Amino acid sequence: MPDSSCVLFGGAGYIGTYLAALLLETGAQKIYLVDIRVPREDRWPAPLRIAATHGAVQYIPADVRRPLVTDGLPDRCDLIFNLAAVHREPGHAPHEYYETNLSGAENVCAWAERVDCRRILFASSISPYGSDASEKDERSLPVPETPYGGSKLVAENIHMAWQRGGGDRRLVIVRPGVVFGPGEGGNVTRLVKGVLNRYFFYSGNRHTRKAGGYVKELCRAMLWVLEAQEHTGEKVTLFNFTLDPPPTVEEYVQTICRVAKVRRSIPNFPYHVLLGFSYVMDGFSKMVGIHQPFSPVRIRNSVRSNNIIPGYLRECGYKYQYTFEEALRDWREDRPDEWGGGRAAAKPRNVAG
Repeated sequence: MPDSSCVLFGGAGYIGTYLAALLLETGAQKIYLVDIRVPREDRWPAPLRIAATHGAVQYIPADVRRPLVTDGLPDRCDLIFNLAAVHREPGHAPHEYYETNLSGAENVCAWAERVDCRRILFASSISPYGSDASEKDERSLPVPETPYGGSKLVAENIHMAWQRGGGDRRLVIVRPGVVFGPGEGGNVTRLVKGVLNRYFFYSGNRHTRKAGGYVKELCRAMLWVLEAQEHTGEKVTLFNFTLDPPPTVEEYVQTICRVAKVRRSIPNFPYHVLLGFSYVMDGFSKMVGIHQPFSPVRIRNSVRSNNIIPGYLRECGYKYQYTFEEALRDWREDRPDEWGGGRAAAKPRNVAG
């Protein structure tokens, strides 16, 4: 979907760099990566690094929590991706999620209005659905249980208010599950390391579903929905992004073992035992100033079901490029160091796989 210029707020982050590389492949002439943090270009996909040397990709430092008056932003823009957010759980005080995610939505929408941009894709989260074992799709009632989920739901409404402000404005909202892949460094990376290094344990959650999807697939799905919206004429499109169906914790573990070509016998400990142990480890690590994987928040999250299905993608016939196992294999090929091997040398990172 060629666009003369695209602005990615939060574009120097994990998803943004993969998305920018895919946008270049599909015809974007100029991409602005607007972010509060300086990008790590050594971790960029190869096409992005090459484009940056020719000026097709430009980094603009900015804080979306404040009005966007930064020099260097274009006077006009065809398409905005709002990926900027505070999202790590644990990691932030409750008010920080609201301060960043709400102010960011308001300031991005205000800038879109200022430059007369008619299309925004907003990256939300499945967190507004809350957590229980029942299956949920885009028609389900959001019942957020955390500051992150609540802030994302309000931010969605801010973007919808922007869309209603102009008859020709179009909005896509994506609610992704946990996004994993090369360079992720989050929940699924910790799971891979925990399984391979033998410190992951079940806590009565073998059959708990955890909605998630591959970062390269997410980027493809976002552009696919934007393209589909042009044909359907929809003004607002909301879609979930996750594997279909979302894997269980046991399926994550078994697939990791197959891809890594290892065998692991995973013990099952009572949830309350693991939770109590995590409080001890968390307190000790804070006293000595070290990082360790046993957080009480993560233990509680591990038994909460996120049974979110990608109803829109399923009904509209989206064809996944990667199965779950293929996604993990592609990740391992890109970054064997994250799977216990040496650093990748032969295959450059490429969003198209």
